[in-house]
Amino acid sequence: MNETLVQGISVMCIGMGTVLAFLCITIGSMFVMSNVVGKLNQIFPEVVPQVAGAKRAVSDDAEVAAAIIAAMFRGK
Repeated sequence: MNETLVQGISVMCIGMGTVLAFLCITIGSMFVMSNVVGKLNQIFPEVVPQVAGAKRAVSDDAEVAAAIIAAMFRGK
């Protein structure tokens, strides 16, 4: 084989190996950080404020459907 071709293949393998190693380190660090944040969330839970008289999400769907039907018949 030509020496230039061998050098090109070796440089390609080094480059692809570097990218693969970087991606593996990135994925591993994401899993570790996910576990750390999960444990911290158990230790320090976030308080969710309760709003008095808040509407339920189910009624919002009915209102949206009614608005769509009203807009359809208004155009005619």
